[in-house]
Order: sequence, then C-alpha cells, then structure tokens
Amino acid sequence: MKLFFLSKNIRVVVIGAALSCCLLTSMAYAADLAEIRQRGVLRHIGIPYANFVRQTEAGVDGLDVELMKLFAKHLGVRYEWINTTWSDIFGDISGKKIRNEGDNAVVIGKVPIRGDIIANGLTILPWREKIVAFSIPTFPTGVWMVARSDSSIKPIEPSGKTETDIQRVMALLSGRSVLAMKGTCLDPDLYDLPVKSTEIRLYTASQNLSEMAPAIINGAADATLLDIPDVLIALQKWPEDIKVIGPVSSLQLMGVAVDKSSTELLDSFNRFFQICWKNGTYEKLVKKYYPSVFLYLGDFFKRDAEKQPLLPQK
Repeated sequence: MKLFFLSKNIRVVVIGAALSCCLLTSMAYAADLAEIRQRGVLRHIGIPYANFVRQTEAGVDGLDVELMKLFAKHLGVRYEWINTTWSDIFGDISGKKIRNEGDNAVVIGKVPIRGDIIANGLTILPWREKIVAFSIPTFPTGVWMVARSDSSIKPIEPSGKTETDIQRVMALLSGRSVLAMKGTCLDPDLYDLPVKSTEIRLYTASQNLSEMAPAIINGAADATLLDIPDVLIALQKWPEDIKVIGPVSSLQLMGVAVDKSSTELLDSFNRFFQICWKNGTYEKLVKKYYPSVFLYLGDFFKRDAEKQPLLPQK
C-alpha cells in the first residue's frame, strides 16, 4: 500500500515499546457521577463534526450537544462544552495520550483530564474500547466510498449482501487514489483496502472529517472514505458534485464514551438514553438533524433500546 501525505510538516516519533504496557494501568482518574454532581458541571468533550456538533458564532449546537444538555439537566448540573481534536480526545477523558495501530491502542504519555463524557458521533471501534467505555449504541453508521460525480468510478449495483458489495467496491480501487485520515473511523488500517494497487493519501491539512468531501471535489484524490452521517450531510451540501460508490465496511455503531473508571456516570447515561428513546425525545432530535438517515438505516431506530441494549458491533 502506497502512502502519500498531503502535509509536509510530518514528524515521526519513535516511542519505547515499554510504554504500551501502561495501557492497563490508570494514570489518572476521570470524574464519576458523585464528583460531577458535587462540582455542579457536566463537561462535554467533543469535536465539531457533521450535525452531531456544529460550531456557530452563537456557540455550539447539534444532535449530541442537545442530547448532552438534556443529560446535564437530568443530572441537575450545568452543561459545559469542551472543544478538542481527534489526536487529543481520548487523552482529554482518560489522562492517557494514545496512538492507535489498527485495532490496538498504545499509551505514549500522560496528559491532563479535561472533561467527563465524549459525544460527537463517535464510532465504536475495537481500539477505542480498550481506552474508554461506550454507552448503548446511539446512532448507526458505516464507511462508504465516495467519489466526484464526474469520476470514471461507477457506483456498484447493490447485491443485498454487504460483504459482496464491499468486495465489488474494493475491486474498483486498482490504480486509484483514496483519501483517508489516521486515528479516526476513516483510518485505512481499519479496512482491507487493496494494498498493492491503491494509493492511500492521508489527509493532514486538519483533523476535520467534514473537510474530506470538499477535498476530493477539489481534486485531492480520486475518492474518499466517509462515514454515513457525513455522507448524508455532504449529499445535502454538494448533491451535484459527489456520488456514493458503495460500502467499505459493514454496519458500525456510534455511542457516547466515558473513562473506564466512570461506571456510575455511564449507567446513568444509559438509563437516561433509554428514557429518551422510549418517550420519543431522541427520535425528534434525530429527525431534526438527520432526517434522511431513516431512509438508509431506519431499522436501527425500530429496535427496543431497553430489551436490546447492545447491537452487534461487527
């Protein structure tokens, strides 16, 4: 697999293997429910991304922002927004500076804890589960291949079988360049891209996943990996400029995350989320920010969140 970086200012840092052994050792302790209530503030860590978190001149809004504000109200505390980046987000909640290597997570240092709960359309991935504890799945997702509308890459004909469709997409990548981003759900190491015939271009101009679609429109690569919520937003913004080629992954799930030590906080959120699911509050939020998701992944929202607290993650 050929790797091409779009940024010239890259530093390679070699870290001693012994640091990875620290993964199972707590370097710091995040706040659990009692401390949050005593402090009187729920610190929501997030990254502006699609319609989960949107930054405006007036502040932040979005699906996960509204959900966290409701959760803070449910706890009887004040809501506080903590902005971060993909390279810092897990350190901000765990106190551990993390580098992922495929499905593995390596601790490379110690950092201050800045918040209590992550919510910004966070995909549940094996390496992330080694660092944080995830809630009941809150949103369905998956990774699709997207290209410019004038590209010679043709969308596949759906077969009705996801694995078959994935292989058909992969077969179209020979001799093509594909845009991806390390350390996110669009990390090329997470998917079986054709290693000998695909040119992987790592987007490093920023850590903003929402820039991937406009990047390929501007010619950064032949195609890009995008997760489904971002595809839905991109199709609204640039309906004449992009097209979906097909899936690169099977169904994935998103959730809220807390530090592994914050067990009471996680239990409280799960109970709160089940209430919002049952009384229709959450469905209203989803319809507000992602109305078209029901056309593609509507079965997720038909499940019983109480009787089926966890869906298969693979």
